Amino acid sequence: MMDLSWIQLGVVAFIFVWSGFVRSGLGFGGALFTLPFLLLIYNDPLIFLPIISLHLLFFAGLTLVQAELTKKDADSTSVNWQFVRFALLVMLVPKLAGVIGLLVLPTALMNLIIFSLIAAYSLTYILGKPLQSNSWVVDIAFLITAAYISGTSLIGGPLVIAVAMRHIKPQEFRNTLFVIWWILVSIKLCAFVIAGVDIQLINALWLLPFAAIGHLIGHRFHSQLLQRDSASFYRILGWVLLGTSVVGISQALA
Repeated sequence: MMDLSWIQLGVVAFIFVWSGFVRSGLGFGGALFTLPFLLLIYNDPLIFLPIISLHLLFFAGLTLVQAELTKKDADSTSVNWQFVRFALLVMLVPKLAGVIGLLVLPTALMNLIIFSLIAAYSLTYILGKPLQSNSWVVDIAFLITAAYISGTSLIGGPLVIAVAMRHIKPQEFRNTLFVIWWILVSIKLCAFVIAGVDIQLINALWLLPFAAIGHLIGHRFHSQLLQRDSASFYRILGWVLLGTSVVGISQALA
C-alpha cells in the first residue's frame, strides 16, 4: 500500500476515521461501510481486510473491557451470552469455508462479489426495508450465510443483525455483536497467518490513530444513535454505497 500517492494515503486515512465511527457508533459496519471506498483506491481486499480485522480486535476488545469496568452491578452484563453461544455454534464452519474462498478465488472475482453484496445491502437501506427474520429456520439460514460472507469479506453484519434484533435487548446490542465479531475475526486472522497472508501490521499501526478518532466520536454518539430515528441516515448511506458499488462492479468487469 506504500506505493499509493500522498493524496490516496490521505483519503485512506479519512476512510479509517469513518470506519472507527461506524464501528463504535453502530456496533457494525467497520467493513461494510468502508471496504467499497477502499477498494476503489486499491483493488485488493487482502490488503485492507487484515487491517480492518486488527482494528476490530483492538477497538472491540477495548469497548468490552470498558463496559466491564464501568458496570454498576457485578451481576449485570451488556453481553447476551446465550445469543453469542447460539450464533457461534451455527457460524463457525461456514466462516472457515468463507475464509478459504477468500484465499483461493481470484481478486477480480472477489471484488465483484463484494461490490455486488454491498449493492444488495444498499437497496435495503434505500427502500427502508432492512433484512428481518421471523423464525428459527430463517435465523439459522441468515447466520450461515452471514458467516460465509464474513469469511470472504467481513460484510455479513446486516444478516447477523436481522437475527440479533429478535433475541437481544437494545442496550446489549453493540457489545454482544462485538463479542461475536471479535471471535470470528480472530479465526480469520489465524487463517491468514497459517496461509502466509501478510496481515499488514505496519499499515494497521499507522492507521490506528485515525480509526481511534472515529472510534471516540462514535462512542460518544452511540446512545444518541440508539434513541433517534436513523432512517434518513441509512437511506443517504444506502445511495452512497450503491453508487460506489456500481463503480466498483464496472471496474471489476472491465
